[in-house]
Amino acid sequence: MSTPPPSEQLSSALINLIKSRRTIHLYQATAVEEHIVDEAISAAHFAPNHKLTWPWRFNCIGPETKSQINALALKMKATNGPLDDDQLDLFNKKRVNPQLIVVSQVRSENSVQSKEDYAAVSCAIQNLSLTFAAYGVGSKWSTGSMTKHPIAYELAGVDAECEEIVGFIWYGYAAKTPQPRRPDLDQVYRRVP
Repeated sequence: MSTPPPSEQLSSALINLIKSRRTIHLYQATAVEEHIVDEAISAAHFAPNHKLTWPWRFNCIGPETKSQINALALKMKATNGPLDDDQLDLFNKKRVNPQLIVVSQVRSENSVQSKEDYAAVSCAIQNLSLTFAAYGVGSKWSTGSMTKHPIAYELAGVDAECEEIVGFIWYGYAAKTPQPRRPDLDQVYRRVP
């Protein structure tokens, strides 16, 4: 028995969700309900992955550990000197309110498999972000020096010998939603005969 095609209404809703999702930088203080987080992680676990390696790991960070991670990030930012009041205010606005999931990837000795696993983890993060967006929750995939710091691994409970942190996923209810300008489709899309 074949599966009936999705309704036009469902298809339209999905496309609108994909097109309206934005990276959020500023969040409200309201916590996201646990069932929404569970649903988003469950959807992430349904991402495609070559050879069924299930390479993703999700580490939900509680307030105490998040505070320690933020203290480490602040210390790292201040290596070139103390932050002025405006810089400190912006740091706090971006880091105090959102909740945090640290996403890691199981390491592979095979470079081809590792690349495919990274693609799979990226798909999982997209599923996570879209599910959050479906519930009106914003998110931001953050990478950089913080995701490579040994203390961040320790705080997040990630064994650096077995897994690599792919990103910090900050999430919460948006205080402000940016509207970036995308390039026109014809700049990124071509048909080859």
